[in-house]
Amino acid sequence: MTSPAPQAHQRLPTGIWMLGFVSLLMDVSSELIHSLLPVYLLSVLGVSAVTIGFIEGAAEATAQITKVFSGALSDYLGQRKALAVVGYGLGALSKPVFALAPGVGWILTARLTDRVGKGIRGAPRDALVADLVPATLRGAAYGLRQSLDTVGAFTGPLIAIGLMLLWANDYQAVFWVAVIPGFLAVLLLLFGVKEAPSHTTTHRRNPISRDSLAQLSRAYWWVVGIGAVFTLARFSEAFLLLRAEDTGLAIAWMPAVMVAMNVAYSLSAYPCGRLADRMSHQRLLLMGLCLLIMADLTLAMADNWFWTIIGAVIWGLHMGMTQGLLSTMVADVAPETLRGTAFGFFNLVCGIALLLASVLAGMLWQWGGPALTFYAGAGFCVLTIIGLMIHERGKLTA
Repeated sequence: MTSPAPQAHQRLPTGIWMLGFVSLLMDVSSELIHSLLPVYLLSVLGVSAVTIGFIEGAAEATAQITKVFSGALSDYLGQRKALAVVGYGLGALSKPVFALAPGVGWILTARLTDRVGKGIRGAPRDALVADLVPATLRGAAYGLRQSLDTVGAFTGPLIAIGLMLLWANDYQAVFWVAVIPGFLAVLLLLFGVKEAPSHTTTHRRNPISRDSLAQLSRAYWWVVGIGAVFTLARFSEAFLLLRAEDTGLAIAWMPAVMVAMNVAYSLSAYPCGRLADRMSHQRLLLMGLCLLIMADLTLAMADNWFWTIIGAVIWGLHMGMTQGLLSTMVADVAPETLRGTAFGFFNLVCGIALLLASVLAGMLWQWGGPALTFYAGAGFCVLTIIGLMIHERGKLTA
């Protein structure tokens, strides 16, 4: 599963950069809130680790399930941008609710609304990236978008640290600031990104009908299966924040964990995306799994906040190596007219896996302690590596 090396004269189109900056702004908005939310739920509202795991898992699963329908609809209509605008708009509209929420019920509602927005925009946006670039630049395109997205993911926590120190841990005031970049992201998408040429024909077909789904190959479903098992090993990053609190990091500095993770993620995503255009996808995925094992073991054995930060950095490196890669692998094996649907089903399966992983992580955390949670994550990584090796051996003996 490799792609031919890109030609030296090829450059990524402006639309890819604009999509990256849209993601950057929305991630600044989201991470201003999410870098504080688990600790806010635990220390201010008194929510248990199991409940936090359920909220995070349900939120992410909601996003992934929604992607099935938005991806299929974008294939049916041949229009990606309009659905992306709706999705980013919902994300922006959810931000004031976090600041106004009187209790955990409103927080859950805002979190789910935000993730529905993410689900609506995710598959059409990922399909749009593939529409805008040739196959020889897909790894670089997904890597760049992910890299810019992750710049926002560490800028948001940095702003959160400064504002928490400035405003004496006033969570609601910080949540209000998150409203601004969210709405800027919607405006940039509206006026800065052009739709790729339509893929519709005069005869529209239901992209999730039996005949259409039959066009998704065994290679595609193999990628879906690997993505699902891999996701079981990578539960919500909320547990990185809980680990930081457990090892003694002050509340105002809690977002530093997400800063460290996302700086590593951002710096590695684009170079690893370019590598995905040049070398074996399976080899890169194996390297990413090894990094995740290192991160899990570091976090399991951490006895102070410094080692928690180190574990978060390694976690970020594994994200940079694998998340754009998985998108590239889906795009490579999906038919052009079913790209949105293919991304949708991939994210559906991974979303269910993430819900299970996050709930399981919360249960292990509450009943066995933080170390057991991260040791279990490392165990799922080992299972994924075994699956990849069995598959590779099967190909060699076929």
